[in-house]
Amino acid sequence: MLPFFSKLPPCLIGVEACGTAHHWARTLSAMGHEVRLIPPSYVKAFVKRGKSDAIDAEAICEAVQRRTMQFVPVKSVDQQSILMTHRARSLLVRQRTSVANALRSHLAELGLVANPGIANLARLAEQALADRDALPSFARVALAIMLRQIVALGQEISALDRQIAAWHVESEASRRLAAIPGLGVITATAVAATVTDPDQFRSGRQFAAWLGLTPQQQSTGGKMRLGGISKQGDRYLRRLLVVGATAVIRHTKDKPTPMAAWIRKLMEKKPFRVVSIALANKLARIAWVLLTRKETYRPYQLAA
Repeated sequence: MLPFFSKLPPCLIGVEACGTAHHWARTLSAMGHEVRLIPPSYVKAFVKRGKSDAIDAEAICEAVQRRTMQFVPVKSVDQQSILMTHRARSLLVRQRTSVANALRSHLAELGLVANPGIANLARLAEQALADRDALPSFARVALAIMLRQIVALGQEISALDRQIAAWHVESEASRRLAAIPGLGVITATAVAATVTDPDQFRSGRQFAAWLGLTPQQQSTGGKMRLGGISKQGDRYLRRLLVVGATAVIRHTKDKPTPMAAWIRKLMEKKPFRVVSIALANKLARIAWVLLTRKETYRPYQLAA
């Protein structure tokens, strides 16, 4: 494949944004070609019928020439590396949660109940295993294995957290984003590494729509019908923003700030989850402003 493209004069190459697409985009760009990555969902609209390599290539060729087509910015190796760290951390957190839920259920079957939190669960399991007469022999072996898994996964997660924190210190954009309420180091680094070119979005609303945090429209005949959020964007970023917004609502809704007043007013007429999505949308817009203008976050002043 490389010898073939090396013999071609510089040309426009359309690539469906999928696995290894960023690697090939960097490689072909180094040869002098112009490479544009297209989201697969946007390519699908140009597929006439059936499924084959020739049909897919024709659809990509049609899509890459459209003036209004939105393309995926090519990520650098550094950005992909930190995103790999994020994905690995997310996987390990899910695995630890799964093992912890199983361990909690097994202990409850034996009449041992722990307070919420993995630390409390691990402490209860250690106390139960320390007493030779508290658990049957077969259950002891199984629970000990699960406890070791939780401890090992926790250590691996901590190692990845240190890597993310080190990248955060080196990234100016990530440090500016971390000052936004609800955006800690994890969310700030994920946004900074994912959004390689914030100028590709015309506004903060378009950025929020790209993340899937805006209502899905089913409008026709001049009648506007809005449904739930579209969930069309990056699932990982959307989840981090919603979790951060939930924490902001629970900890700042009683404070004398404009954002807290906005949250309280919305909570009077909307369910909690709707308010958290709306706040996540607002946080995404603030993040877009900081990325595009390269400004620092100016927190609200406390009311007199």
